[in-house]
Amino acid sequence: MPVTVNGVELTDDDIEREMDQHRDARNPAHMATVSAILRRLMRTEAERLGIAGDDTNDDALALALLAHEAPVPDADESSCRRHYDSRPDRFREGEWVEVEHILFQVTPRVPLDALREVAQQTLALIKGDPSSFASHARALSNCPSGAGGGRLGRVFRGETAPEFERVAFSAPAQGLLPQLVETRFGLHIVCVLDRCDGTRLPFDMVRSDIASALTAAARDRAWKQYASLLIGRASITGIELDGADSPLVQ
Repeated sequence: MPVTVNGVELTDDDIEREMDQHRDARNPAHMATVSAILRRLMRTEAERLGIAGDDTNDDALALALLAHEAPVPDADESSCRRHYDSRPDRFREGEWVEVEHILFQVTPRVPLDALREVAQQTLALIKGDPSSFASHARALSNCPSGAGGGRLGRVFRGETAPEFERVAFSAPAQGLLPQLVETRFGLHIVCVLDRCDGTRLPFDMVRSDIASALTAAARDRAWKQYASLLIGRASITGIELDGADSPLVQ
C-alpha cells in the first residue's frame, strides 16, 4: 500500500535516501519511511513559513525550522553545574578498565535466539570454571582477541562501543560479569581484570562540553515534540504512526 503525505505519494527514492541512517534499527524500512514523511512535512512547513530556500539542505532547514517554531536556549551555568555535580563518576581522564571478552557475533545467517542460547551456555560453563575463559575464547570468540584468550588489554573511555563501555566501566567489582553484554556487534561474555578510576576533570575544563551536550539533548526533545505535532496535523495514509521517533536533527 503506498504511503501518502497530505495526498502526495512517497516514492521509493524518498525512502531509500533515508535507509543509511536506519540500517541498525529494528525495522529499518519503517524508520526510513518515518524519516521520509518528516522530511516532507518539514520542507512543506518551512515553505509555508517562508524560511525555505531552494538551495537550503534539509539538515540546515530542520535547524532553521526548529529555531523558528520551537527555539531551545543554550544551557546556563547552573544547569551545567548541576549536571557535573550529579555525576561524580563522569568527566574523568586516565580512566581505564582491563578486560577480556568472548564475542558471539550477530550475523544474518545465525538466528539470534540460537546464538544467545550458545552464549548463555558458555557463560554458565565459565561461571563453573573461571579458568576455562581463555580456552572458550580461543574456541568460540568472533573477535581477533580470541586468539589471545580474549584479552583486550587496557580499554580507555571512547575506545569501544558505547553499550560495551557503559557496562564495563560501571561494573561494581572485578571479575566475570554475571550477564551477557549486548552490543551492535553481538553478545559478549566479559570479565573485568583490573581498573583505574583516573582523576576527575575540573568543572571549568568540561563546562563547554556539558553545555553542548545539554543543549543538544534539549534540541532533540524539542524536535521530537514538534515532529509529533507536524504528524498529528497531517493527513498520512499507508503506515501506522504513533509519533515521531526518528528525529532529522542529529
